[in-house]
Amino acid sequence: MEKVNHAFEKVKMLVGIEVEDEESEGAAASENSSSFAFMDDFNRQCTLSTKQSLLVFFNPIKFGITFTFGNLLSLGSTAFLIGPKRQVTMMLDPVRIYATALYLASIIIALFCALYVHNKLLTLIAIILEFGALIWYSLSYIPFARTMVSKVMVACFDTEF
Repeated sequence: MEKVNHAFEKVKMLVGIEVEDEESEGAAASENSSSFAFMDDFNRQCTLSTKQSLLVFFNPIKFGITFTFGNLLSLGSTAFLIGPKRQVTMMLDPVRIYATALYLASIIIALFCALYVHNKLLTLIAIILEFGALIWYSLSYIPFARTMVSKVMVACFDTEF
């Protein structure tokens, strides 16, 4: 039983719950705390270490697999919400057919590079391609968003004065 309590305390510490004497703090602590203290705790709990934030560079294969499966889950979740037939119909709409093809191809390339090739540089490039394709695909659902982004990019990188 002591091992279970010890494991439970470790889980609490990982989640960010104070282990020491939570029950006695109760209502008095909630009255004395302010919104600034809440935000301080929130910011402290939501920070990443340098190694965690640079996971994509330390282990791009692992990141590529999780990122790609996350994208597949998000496609599955929208199919669950609006129905698979409507999802496929919307994806194959002539307005976004190229964005869909690029997005699905980038998902396949990222999985291929991560699972079969095992090359960190190719996987990193595939992740960047997949991220760009995800943005372009997402912009296809907003009217005139791709046109606006294209014009802004041309204006930013135009070399003529």
